[in-house]
Amino acid sequence: MEESILILDFGSQYTQLIARRVRELNVYCEIHPYTHANSHKLTANSYKGIILSGSPFSVHDTNAPQVNLDELKSHPILGVCYGAQLMAKNWGGEVARSNTREYGRAHLNIINADNELLKGLSPRSQVWMSHADTISSLPKGATLIASTETVKDAAFKLDGENIYGIQFHPEVFHTTEGAKLLKNFVVDICGCSQSWTPASFIDSTVKQLREKLGNDKVVLGLSGGVDSSVAAVLLNKAIGKNLYCIFVDNGLLRKNEFESVLHSYRDIGLNVKGVDAKKLFYTALAGINDPEKKRKAIGRTFIEVFDKEAHLVQGVKWLAQGTIYPDVIESVSVKGPSMTIKSHHNVGGLPEKMKLKIVEPLNTLFKDEVRKVGKALGIDENIIGRHPFPGPGLAIRILDDITPEKVHLLQEADAIFIENLKAHNLYDEVWQAGTILLPVRTVGVMGDERTYENVVALRAVTSTDGMTADWCHLPYNVLGKISNDIINKVKGINRVVYDISSKPPATIEWE
Repeated sequence: MEESILILDFGSQYTQLIARRVRELNVYCEIHPYTHANSHKLTANSYKGIILSGSPFSVHDTNAPQVNLDELKSHPILGVCYGAQLMAKNWGGEVARSNTREYGRAHLNIINADNELLKGLSPRSQVWMSHADTISSLPKGATLIASTETVKDAAFKLDGENIYGIQFHPEVFHTTEGAKLLKNFVVDICGCSQSWTPASFIDSTVKQLREKLGNDKVVLGLSGGVDSSVAAVLLNKAIGKNLYCIFVDNGLLRKNEFESVLHSYRDIGLNVKGVDAKKLFYTALAGINDPEKKRKAIGRTFIEVFDKEAHLVQGVKWLAQGTIYPDVIESVSVKGPSMTIKSHHNVGGLPEKMKLKIVEPLNTLFKDEVRKVGKALGIDENIIGRHPFPGPGLAIRILDDITPEKVHLLQEADAIFIENLKAHNLYDEVWQAGTILLPVRTVGVMGDERTYENVVALRAVTSTDGMTADWCHLPYNVLGKISNDIINKVKGINRVVYDISSKPPATIEWE
């Protein structure tokens, strides 16, 4: 088994960020709800160390999440914020309700530099506080190892144990030496070897897939995106021609994307079949304006097309999916699955309908890790470096009913936008970019004639994971050129606007 760190999630908004920071150290880690420990799924040798996350709860709440900490003491433990307060309270210390929330930047003005957890941290190292309660007295047998100006018990260690509590968040950007602290814990204290790399992931995953699938046939729906593409190449390395890929043209892809992506897939040796189903999707979408109804119509149609094509392959036993780790975490989170998840292009009820078993080669990876694995596999940069693209495609970038004419109009404008980003070396600085066709017409002047034509909005954002995003400050001269090119070259559009909304409060897509 791969050596790993267990992160017990008490509901903190930063839990995924802890995992990302640990994995940046080339150490594998898993996030599980705190109930994972309560249900005795934790075995003595399964993890090298445990991190207890923060939480929106107070340790004094009647429904505060609890674990039996004494059962975990055979492992090195790092309690973060709520995790530290839970440890302090559990082992005889006191946690006081604070009159004011301690939130924001602080500086460690006392640091025990001899302590293994804080080794190498600078005097006055900046940290980030985000808690309402505070530890007012440490448990008996605990030693203070760091304080700030306002928080005396900012960090402590249990004597004779590799158990530490900190009331600040090392995983966030504002804790400037948080990565060093986490490395001290994960590598030096827990003894992890930092051997979890894209190459090691590929080797172990291909081996596991061969053992799991044997000579069985597997069918996979390709989307042209990063996740399904990397999943396909991993499976191809493991089982070769027993992988049957289906790439459906729903008529809602970017300009010339179906042909170019299909060509790329064949170049890397995938056994892939392209299916032109544009007319079916346009018929299913006719007259529909509501975005959720669009998604459902697209999902139903995809299932019909994919099911028909998959049945042409005799003896298929597995359905492969490009599920990634955030999807898995969401489904088992402390708070339960999200109540308002958008419908999307994933295969939904296909496994039950087709009576297939599921294989998900990427379900332990974050998005940026999928890209790293894709690069290590030698996948074309045009696929690996692609911006995220919504499952329903251009259907949710046309804020109206869908017609082939509107799709063509948007494809032409969008192609000009993306081509200009690439030409000005801006594409890789942008997390996601797209063009939105608005249900608005405005007056314009072209030559001596007045026009009454369509408006498109340009959207470009920066982000690390799509959870939050800021609008891109693209150079005015580039925006000006894009606007001129679209208006001059795409007949039917006479106005271009730029979306300068961040997420939150706005979302990246308009629908």
